[in-house]
Amino acid sequence: MTDLDALVGEWLNLPDLSEILGIEVGKARGLVRDRHVVGIKRGERTIFEVPAKFVLPEVDGRPGVIPTLRGTVIVLADAGFTDEEILEWLFTPNDELGEPPVDALISGKRAAVRRVAQTLL
Repeated sequence: MTDLDALVGEWLNLPDLSEILGIEVGKARGLVRDRHVVGIKRGERTIFEVPAKFVLPEVDGRPGVIPTLRGTVIVLADAGFTDEEILEWLFTPNDELGEPPVDALISGKRAAVRRVAQTLL
């Protein structure tokens, strides 16, 4: 397992995520439960956090989660990946994509990312 902190960079706890998105913390928990975002418990106090990169400055006119992230997370989970492994895969540069899959999702390359993810099934 690689060092996720080095791969991911900035993290958000659920209160911070909810504040950025302008939603209640319970709705932020729902985003995690429904696999719109994925995160892990980190740090000395093992606080649940998600990568800040999952939040785009403008989705439908306001900050929002990468719209195509959920489907990719589900494909990886179906392949047997743990949440930590999903994060590692999303943030590790991929030779086939020429960039980390999360960056490819942000730039609208959903089909290419899913094609690569499905080879893991």
